[in-house]
Amino acid sequence: MTERKIKEVVVHPIVLLSIVDHYNRISKGSTKRAVGVLLGDYQAGGKADVSNVYAVPFEEDSKDPKVWYMDHIYHETMFSMFKKVNVKEKMLGWYSTGPKLKLNDIQINEVFKRYMADPVLVVVDVEMISQVGLPTEAYLQIEEVGESGELVKKFKHIPSSVGVHEMEAVGVEHLLRDIKDVTEGSLVKQISNKVLSLKALIERLSEISNYLELVLNKSYPMNNQIISNLQEIVNLLPNLSGEKTVRSFSVLTNEMMQTIYVASIIRTITALHKLINNRIDNKERELAIEKREHDKILAAQKKEKAKEEKSEDDKSEAMKDIDKK
Repeated sequence: MTERKIKEVVVHPIVLLSIVDHYNRISKGSTKRAVGVLLGDYQAGGKADVSNVYAVPFEEDSKDPKVWYMDHIYHETMFSMFKKVNVKEKMLGWYSTGPKLKLNDIQINEVFKRYMADPVLVVVDVEMISQVGLPTEAYLQIEEVGESGELVKKFKHIPSSVGVHEMEAVGVEHLLRDIKDVTEGSLVKQISNKVLSLKALIERLSEISNYLELVLNKSYPMNNQIISNLQEIVNLLPNLSGEKTVRSFSVLTNEMMQTIYVASIIRTITALHKLINNRIDNKERELAIEKREHDKILAAQKKEKAKEEKSEDDKSEAMKDIDKK
């Protein structure tokens, strides 16, 4: 088993669908979690490309996290069958519908270390209540020296993303038709995406704030790498107090507002024009209907008058015949 340095995990949509289906079949409505195996291949740049999964029978005691069971014989049988179907697919690690890490995850990861050197753990939040960000979190097991000098096993978070092949994109678009409103314009989609991005940013800032408060209260040990990254983020923030920056933002904002204002006026005038045309069409239609009704009445009156004249003529002819006799 060769150890690989994995820097990122790419999860495909079909994998997420399979995990959600597994969760709905055995764990929905309960506190149980679904566990399975990740299959795929290693890509350049330290990427683990997860393209397939299969479920594994798993049970654990909710009261005692040390008591758990996973059917490794079933796992070995399933992997051998998948290997016959696609020899290129490798075992990359395992998944859990946590939605967070649990105490016995280190022990489960040790079982998967029998089959590979560095298994990846992907925790999937199938409920996704906040609907902000990605539903996946990827982890790798590392060993660090503790305060007592002993090796401590823990999970290290690594970046994860959702990737899709061209063939998968067609199927995903077809499935999203039942979820997304296809009548929405591009502007509405852009605004919705920006709102979701701002919500995700607020959530990340809240996590950073909570972490720093816990470090100040000495509830968490200070991690120099995290503090260094936060300092780099702060240093990269633009200086918004400069006169040139303020003027640039003001000009850009004014131009955008002017565009929106002109577009609103054009939209209003167009709507008013359509309303006037509609009123004119309705008026013309009403006049045409009235004219048809008037013509019908006149035709009926003429017909009635012709009948009366004919009856008068018949009466006069009858009177003449009587006089002759």
